[in-house]
Amino acid sequence: MSAFPDFESHLRDGELSEAKGPIAVILVEDGAAVGATPTHHLRGGFKTLLVLSAQPIPDGAVPPESAERVVNLRYNARQAGAHVAVVNALIETVPEDTWLYHCYNAEFLFFPFSETRTISEMLAFHAEERRRALLTYVIDLYAPDLQRFSDAVSLSEAMFDRNGYYALGRKDRQGGFLDRQLDFFGGLRWRFEEHLPEDRRRIDRIAIFRTRPGLKLLPDHRFNIEEYNTYSCPRHNNLTAAITSFRVAKALASNPGSRQVIRDMTWRNSHPFRWNSQQLMDLGLMEPGQWF
Repeated sequence: MSAFPDFESHLRDGELSEAKGPIAVILVEDGAAVGATPTHHLRGGFKTLLVLSAQPIPDGAVPPESAERVVNLRYNARQAGAHVAVVNALIETVPEDTWLYHCYNAEFLFFPFSETRTISEMLAFHAEERRRALLTYVIDLYAPDLQRFSDAVSLSEAMFDRNGYYALGRKDRQGGFLDRQLDFFGGLRWRFEEHLPEDRRRIDRIAIFRTRPGLKLLPDHRFNIEEYNTYSCPRHNNLTAAITSFRVAKALASNPGSRQVIRDMTWRNSHPFRWNSQQLMDLGLMEPGQWF
């Protein structure tokens, strides 16, 4: 991991044209959890991690025994639409049918039974159900005390909202409802919605998907092929996953318009996060579908 090539040149070098998935892409926007984020996803079983950052991640940020699976690439992840440009470039570069996952630093993927099963096992089952994309819910994490944790990040004392989540039917341009698509809301984006643009209040993200020609990621974390945006197949419920994320909490704690107003992110429904998939399943924040 000593080399630090830029993202575009790495694509041109052709090393990813034969890459084996699943591949995780982590866009590093700041210094929060820059070691914990890739380490968590390495434990989940991703074969390759692309960590995109403006500066090299610190030596020793990931376990030495897993360092060969991590490629740190130079990229400005804070620029507008960074995730769109990166993901669409990778879709055109990696082999067809490669599973890709994308997130930001201080975000942590959980899927059903993720403590004892790997991401490859889960995606193999999902593919058997003829699914090419997997819906993830972004569950906001936040520190319990902004006086002690000014950036709203605490891995050891993370809190989340145990309820207050809801969904609305998703409409097409003609005003009709799209088949098997919903807009999901909740967490900090719901409680402090006046501090977020309307187009950033949803918590659903198609963060895991299988590549195919012509596929494009859109700025709102959906795809240009509508079936990719569905939460299940027509026959029965499918797997869903969760991305626990400090990203909104960090923004609320640092943006001038909100940091002077928000003194505390906890409320009566705040609950300690135990960093396991069972807690999220028990609260209905992801489901195993037919995978037992």
